[in-house]
Amino acid sequence: MADLEHRATAGLQSHGRVLSGYAAVFQSETRIGEFTERIAPGAFRDTLASGRDVLALADHDQRSVLGRTKSGTLTLSEDGHGLAYTLTLPDTQAGRDIAALAARGDLGGMSFGFIATDETWTGTTRELRAVELHEISVVQAWPAYQATSINLRNRPAYEGRDLRYLWLQTC
Repeated sequence: MADLEHRATAGLQSHGRVLSGYAAVFQSETRIGEFTERIAPGAFRDTLASGRDVLALADHDQRSVLGRTKSGTLTLSEDGHGLAYTLTLPDTQAGRDIAALAARGDLGGMSFGFIATDETWTGTTRELRAVELHEISVVQAWPAYQATSINLRNRPAYEGRDLRYLWLQTC
C-alpha cells in the first residue's frame, strides 16, 4: 500500500481494557516538510457511512490487531472535534501490553492510516476533505507537539513525486 499515509495525534484515555479518545482532530494545522496540512470536518464521513472494516493496530503493525469495526471491538464516529474512537482491547499479549502502558500513562497517542480521496491545495497548504480510512493505531512513541494533537511524522524523500501520494510514517 504505497499510497497509504499515516498521521498521529496525542491523547487517549484508558478505562480498564477500553481505550477512547480521538484518532484525528479537525482543523489542526501541522507542518510536513515543505507543506502544511489540516483535516477538514467530515473528512471521514464517507468511510464511516460505507461500513468499511477499519482495523485498530499497535504501531501500524498488521500483525498486532487490537480490534476492528466489523467485530464491534472498535467504534468510530465523527463529531465537531474530530474522529472519535472507542477500542476494547483483546486478551492477547499486544492487548495486555497496551493496557499496561495506558494505565501507566506511557503511550504516545493515536495515529491513523488513510488514502486521500478529496483534497485541496492552496499554495503549500493541503486540506484533506475526504479520506479512505484503513486503520487507526495506538502509538507507543512520543507526541511531537504537546499543545496540539498532532505527532511528529517522518517521510521518505519525495523529490519528483506527486505530493498527494506521500507515505508518512508516525514516530
